[in-house]
Amino acid sequence: MIFWVGRREQVAVVLGFFRNSPMYVCLQKVMEKGNHSEATEFILSGLTDRPELQVPLFVMFLLIYGITLVRNGGMILLIMSDPQLQTPMYFFLSILSFYDLCLSSIISPKLLLNFLAERKSISYTACAVQMSLSIAFADAESLLLVVMAYDRYVAICNPLLYTVTMSRHLCKQLVAGVFAVGMVDSVIYTSFIFHLSFCSSNINNHFFCDIPALLSLSCSDTRIKEIVMFVFTCLFTVDSFVTVLLSYVYIISTILKIRPTEGQRKAFSTCSVHLTVVVLFYGTQFFTYLHPISSYSMDTDKVDSLFYTLVIPMLNPLIYSLRNTEVKDALRRAMNKLQFLNPFNSVLI
Repeated sequence: MIFWVGRREQVAVVLGFFRNSPMYVCLQKVMEKGNHSEATEFILSGLTDRPELQVPLFVMFLLIYGITLVRNGGMILLIMSDPQLQTPMYFFLSILSFYDLCLSSIISPKLLLNFLAERKSISYTACAVQMSLSIAFADAESLLLVVMAYDRYVAICNPLLYTVTMSRHLCKQLVAGVFAVGMVDSVIYTSFIFHLSFCSSNINNHFFCDIPALLSLSCSDTRIKEIVMFVFTCLFTVDSFVTVLLSYVYIISTILKIRPTEGQRKAFSTCSVHLTVVVLFYGTQFFTYLHPISSYSMDTDKVDSLFYTLVIPMLNPLIYSLRNTEVKDALRRAMNKLQFLNPFNSVLI
């Protein structure tokens, strides 16, 4: 009995903390707004309205989502299990795979369901939750790429101080800070969007609840909020991208001073992989969000959103493993270990 009372008090403390959190307050306001708003649900038009394409697209995106789960989940397990990958660079890479896994899982299930459903609807609250989580993980990934650039800067420009500077405690603090900023951004954007009125139409010409699509759908005067969000997104995205580029200016200048050709090749190989991911991610972000709503194109936004929510999370593990000999060696060791532990080996031999 005493044990249960203690447990009940702990649950009460946790619930109290959650109810006082900014995310809970924001979502509670959204639900109250949804209960009194003209629109209680949205109809997602998806990628296409042609019936003959629904099943082929379902199969294609099911395959993409499956590959994303296997590759990112495999990358996380590989980094966690291999002792030689217990470095800050691979710790951040495992977090990147986790963010990609979450971002894809926020979008893909509803997208796949709507390919087969007759009524492609999403409730007001579910739409707010989907937008909030997608913004949180996308912004956290954006900042994580900056942290990974800083990690490469310290490793190449100050190699003697690398283990001291990039301590495990600091790495965890950076990851926690990155995700905290992503959550704050999601609360700001979600509260901005879902305090608008959606009274003219509830047909969302998109495959998920994205900011530009809902802004164009609102019957409220969105000019001020549009300007505020545009400026805020510019500062966030451009500052992050410029920080990465400045880091690589110092990195490349340091690499060019490395005399052994093999050392230069290895450093360039590691940095080129990260730069490829940066260009792909930030490029789609620029095309999707850094333009006024007056020039918004539904078809263009759908393609851009597909890249950063579904395609890039699938490609990131492949990009990092193709040019990284350490990941290849770790994968080879893992395969050899599985082969050694296979009980059918003795029968086959």
